[in-house]
Formats: sequence, C-alpha cells, structure tokens
Amino acid sequence: MSGLKLAAADAEDLEILSARLQDATAKLKNITWLPGRRRFAMVMNRYRWEADRDTRVLAGLHFDSVLKVQSQNIKLGAGEAVVSLLAIRFTGNNVQDGEDKDPGGVIELTFAGGGAIRLTVECIDAELADLTRPWAARGRPDHDRDGM
Repeated sequence: MSGLKLAAADAEDLEILSARLQDATAKLKNITWLPGRRRFAMVMNRYRWEADRDTRVLAGLHFDSVLKVQSQNIKLGAGEAVVSLLAIRFTGNNVQDGEDKDPGGVIELTFAGGGAIRLTVECIDAELADLTRPWAARGRPDHDRDGM
C-alpha cells in the first residue's frame, strides 16, 4: 500500500496538512492526549481531495511536543460522537520584525459546528499517514449546499 505520508515542522507545512485533512471525520473516542509522551493523536476518515474519484482512507495524525490541550464545544464524554475537521491553524508565540523568535505557539483544530481543540506546543512537530487502502466515499463534501 502506498498511501500519503507527510510531516509538518513549520506553519507552511501545517497548511498543507490542513488542506489534506479538510472534511476528515473522526469519532471522539479516536482522539487522545498522551501527556506523559506530550503527544496528541487522532485517527480519522480522510477524504482524498488529491484522488480522481470520491474516496476516503483511514489516516493517523499526531502532534508531538504538546504541552497542553484544551477543547471548546466538544462533548468529551461522547465517544461515539463524530466531528468533521475544517482546518488546522498555527499562531506563534512571539513574532518580532516579521520573524518567529520562538518556535512555540498554539495549533487550533477547527471542527464543523463550532468545536475546536487547541494544542499549546513547544514547536510544530506533526505527522500524517494513511493507514488503509482507499474505499468509495458516500459523496463529495459540499460546503455550499447550506448556502455557506
């Protein structure tokens, strides 16, 4: 199996991961914070925007060097609840004269419906990897169907 495998070490790399993960879905039980390892990880069904056909694949994403995890509008006890990822963004701690002097900051995962998970990180250290072969998707995500 030759699936997608990407790493992110800066904000530009993170934008690429965000584009590949737009409309990925995950059950909350497949999202975890491992404070002892300073790792935040999730397994999700990734829509394959880069493919010629409407397909999805099971993918794993993890962030290392995570100091703190916070959530907003996410039902943490509802393991079977499904969230849909819209974007991943990074806000650096300290920008001076247009340059980052501190590699740390906050990575925000924004979900449909107003949910968010914020990771306070020492630096950007992320990996995304496809875990299975693709399968036919039920349809193509459509952000315009609700007039948005």
